[in-house]
Amino acid sequence: MSYEESIIEGRNAVIEAFRSGKTIDKIYILDGCQDGPMSTIRREAKKHGALVKYVEKERLDQLSSTGKHQGVIAYAAAYTYAEVEDMLQKAREKNEDPFLILLDGIEDPHNLGAIIRTANQAGAHGVIIPKNRAVGLTAVVARTSAGALNYTPVAKVTNLSKTIEELKKEGMWFVCADMEGTRMYDLNLKGAIGLVIGGEGDGVSRLVKENCDMIASIPMKGEIDSLNASVAAGVLAYEIVRQRFT
Repeated sequence: MSYEESIIEGRNAVIEAFRSGKTIDKIYILDGCQDGPMSTIRREAKKHGALVKYVEKERLDQLSSTGKHQGVIAYAAAYTYAEVEDMLQKAREKNEDPFLILLDGIEDPHNLGAIIRTANQAGAHGVIIPKNRAVGLTAVVARTSAGALNYTPVAKVTNLSKTIEELKKEGMWFVCADMEGTRMYDLNLKGAIGLVIGGEGDGVSRLVKENCDMIASIPMKGEIDSLNASVAAGVLAYEIVRQRFT
């Protein structure tokens, strides 16, 4: 399976990419361009949850490999996204309680790739990411996952809070990482569980945190009070693994 990102240049090419069902992660559009094709591209981007960035012509020229971008360059996903139901089915087939990792605003592709790698090693049945304000499955993510992307499904959802509510109906509990929470060793993290990890800067958003059943903190002994998002995901994921074995 190839993980090279597909770069699509030109108005008609981008429109056709949407219509053919390609997953477009992000689009760079010439700031101020308001003609018909661009309106169609913006409409399709909104419908499909693609991230749109408005930039100057110089930026598009830098990104273009053909010199014929016509004011728009799109990046197609390097990997096909799964459905959340696929993850639940995977747990059923293994006769295991579902274990999912949900990411709230992870923007660094290296962090996302490292978390997917950890998810695979910890036995998680899948990773869920939001469509907006988060990195998608780029070539960098795939390389950083060290092959885990071949085995660990990743789903992209429109609303993380709503997804949590729907999964609660399936009997799942949710724990999010926050340094103001209860020490992770004092929480019952067994059973069907979703682990929520926040973005590199702001952590878990307020609405997502309010939807979680538990808030877990990681004991820290050093002079600084935070961990890299992928490291925090690994520590908490393996506390869940430990509790499943005991």
